[in-house]
Amino acid sequence: MSKDKFLRGAMILTAAGFMVKIIGSVNRILLSRLLGGEGIGLYQMAYPVYLLLLSISSAGIPVAISLLVSERVAKNDYKSVRHVFKTSIRMMACVGLILAVLLFFAAAWLVNSGIVRDARAYYALTALTPAIFFASILACFRGFFQGLQLMTPPAISQIMEQLVRVVTMVILAYVLLPYGLEYAAAGAAFGALPGSLTGLVVLGFFYKKYNKDWQAKEALLSGVETLEKTSTLIKRMILLALPVSLANVMVPVSSSVDMLIVPNRLVEAGYSIAEATTLFGYLAGMAQPLIMMATIPTLSLAASLVPAISEAFTLKDFATVREKSSTAMKLCCLITVPAALGMTFLATPISLLLYGTAKSGSAICHSGLAIWLLGMQQITAGMLQGIGKINLPMLHMVSGILVKIFAVYFLTDATLNIIGAAWATNINFALTAFLNVWALARLGIKFKYGPIIKIILAALCMGSFCYLAEPFVLGSKALTILAVLAAGLIYTLLLFALGVLTKEEAKKLPVIKKFL
Repeated sequence: MSKDKFLRGAMILTAAGFMVKIIGSVNRILLSRLLGGEGIGLYQMAYPVYLLLLSISSAGIPVAISLLVSERVAKNDYKSVRHVFKTSIRMMACVGLILAVLLFFAAAWLVNSGIVRDARAYYALTALTPAIFFASILACFRGFFQGLQLMTPPAISQIMEQLVRVVTMVILAYVLLPYGLEYAAAGAAFGALPGSLTGLVVLGFFYKKYNKDWQAKEALLSGVETLEKTSTLIKRMILLALPVSLANVMVPVSSSVDMLIVPNRLVEAGYSIAEATTLFGYLAGMAQPLIMMATIPTLSLAASLVPAISEAFTLKDFATVREKSSTAMKLCCLITVPAALGMTFLATPISLLLYGTAKSGSAICHSGLAIWLLGMQQITAGMLQGIGKINLPMLHMVSGILVKIFAVYFLTDATLNIIGAAWATNINFALTAFLNVWALARLGIKFKYGPIIKIILAALCMGSFCYLAEPFVLGSKALTILAVLAAGLIYTLLLFALGVLTKEEAKKLPVIKKFL
């Protein structure tokens, strides 16, 4: 596979990720205005349960199928590729059906036991049950296409799924609102079902489109190898998917650490409950969403990296593994280091621009470094998964969260308050990224640090400009946007001046090459 194809896949997934986030943001605004705080609260009591079950059932399946498919594609064994796909569909249909039935009958128990505090959330819980079944099957299709390194079908399906889901949520919430908030919240929750069905229809269309080509390759290239036993294949799929699913569950666990500890520590430090809630809102509701938005490109790059490295590793082409790893790390730093420094030094103007308040500036400033650290964690986890070391990223995430618990407790005090909590998150990501890099080094995968050092120097110069410009742009949205654009231009020119990015390298990048 060419480097151009690997980068194109990452850019396609990045564009889809941004589109999905934008559509989701519009949805949040519309639903908030329609349902108000109480209605959104009912919806939010049910939706995390759905996400948890989805994480358990299918979060690791795309990665597992992607690895299994890419291994067989590397050997031109397209007959086994089809066997992997059909087996995964049957397995996930059973898992999705079991979890859907489980949630349907457990909804009443969740309410009666007090785990879900408001009994009105029962309707939203039951409305989400059919979506689990179809979302589990959808995960198989996405993993299959990613394993074939065809990123356009999953990207289009994600956008269409989100668009249909949002439109359905808003329409049903509006139609059912006169009958009560509980029914409006249930209507919003039900939007997950038509969204999943739309994603399946889109990927089914692409499957039919490519099927003749796959059949021709299967007849021409596949040998007479005996297909792997279905039971053996399912066992391996579970062993690959389970650590990734557990790692995915660690993400909401990490957020829960902040939710459970930070407000209580702030109250113990002398803040009122209202003040503690407000400070926590600046961190969790304003700073952390910016981190997630800024790391969409690295998350997409990691998803594209897994099958690319897996294919090269299967062929024992270790030079290509190291080359793609170095390219991915360089791209990660190119994106995340300037974003981290820009967010750090223009924190207050950014807070005013996006949220209309300067009070979240401190939380945004001290959370800036997390962009780089989280990006490093995502990329290195993708590398480890690509070479089959599935367990290591999960174990490293657990280690990071354990350290974060102690860091949050000791750093969130009267002196540092929310700044301490932000640095606890930085410590978490830093430790996890370091452990991933250390594991890769022990496995013989090292990076070219010369370009990374030059990237950091260019970003520091850009950051100095942001630091000097901050007092002049404060309070002006137009000047803030101009400062961000100017900083980006300075950074780009410095990259060329330092030889980090040559015109020849830029020509290899999809989309950008058309302008050169």
